[in-house]
Amino acid sequence: MRSTDTSTGPAIAAQGLVKSYGDVRALDGVDLEVQPGTVLGVLGPNGAGKTTTIRVLTTLLEPDEGTACVAGLDVVADATELRARIGLAGQYAAVDENLSGVENLVMVGRLYGERRAAAKRRAHELLERFDLVEAGGRIARTYSGGMRRRLDLAAALVARPPVLFLDEPTTGLDPRSRLDLWETIEDLVAEGTTVLLTTQYLDEADRLADRIAVIDRGRVIAEGTADELKTRVGGDRLVIDLVHPEAEFAAISALRPLAADEPAALNGSVRMMVRERSGVIMEAARLLDRAGVRVDHLTIDRPSLDDVFLALTGRAAEPDELQAADDERATDETLEVAA
Repeated sequence: MRSTDTSTGPAIAAQGLVKSYGDVRALDGVDLEVQPGTVLGVLGPNGAGKTTTIRVLTTLLEPDEGTACVAGLDVVADATELRARIGLAGQYAAVDENLSGVENLVMVGRLYGERRAAAKRRAHELLERFDLVEAGGRIARTYSGGMRRRLDLAAALVARPPVLFLDEPTTGLDPRSRLDLWETIEDLVAEGTTVLLTTQYLDEADRLADRIAVIDRGRVIAEGTADELKTRVGGDRLVIDLVHPEAEFAAISALRPLAADEPAALNGSVRMMVRERSGVIMEAARLLDRAGVRVDHLTIDRPSLDDVFLALTGRAAEPDELQAADDERATDETLEVAA
């Protein structure tokens, strides 16, 4: 599977990845593809295999079966060379709390083989980019959670990698810090960086991802754009709140020509899937007015990624023992590689 030409091929390509921990199969034949300069959002419940996928693609783990190339390099055969061409920011900010911000970045630059002067210049460039100039001389343990995340992402960019892996990068951040980090990721992609992002924040995937893959029990169970996945769940819904609840039957009769399935009524509200989104609100208002049905509120509602996630996996994202163990192994192995 090894390739040296990334100008026309995908930046990330994986086929049939399998990885087991004892009797537990964390990956059970994962296929993924990410085009250059795009974001693939990977969604799934805790323990679904998201972190294990990241670890295989970033050379922290060798797969038991399957193949993968990142930036034109095989993740097993070319692991050493590949590490110099990717960036990784994990679930936990991997910064040395006893060093200052600038010292952390200089250290990473030196690990990549940069001379001290060049590493220091790059450190100051990144501190400015991530709005950490004033905090650059402070010890990292004095940083807020959002500042540590930004410093961690800066460290992942020291070597100017063309491919960046972000494993739940905004976990635990306040809303303002999340928005700041989203804007930074969008800027990186606009400059041509390819990003694979795992997240359990569905609004995060909706905003950032060009395409989304849903993983459950070690398999990719759905993939597409956010709109494609939402349409797969059931399309657009028309919601009508009536002035008089007793008019439910008349409203259903009037709206049936627009419905993709049988309308449902509850407590003075009528809901239905529609055949065609374009112009449906105006047409619904016209039909209801002709039937003498008074409307308090009328809106068109698309399924959310929350609806997609629950429909595809049948469960919400909740911590479990496998994910806790997986996170611990990921942290340990990341430290081993860095060392």
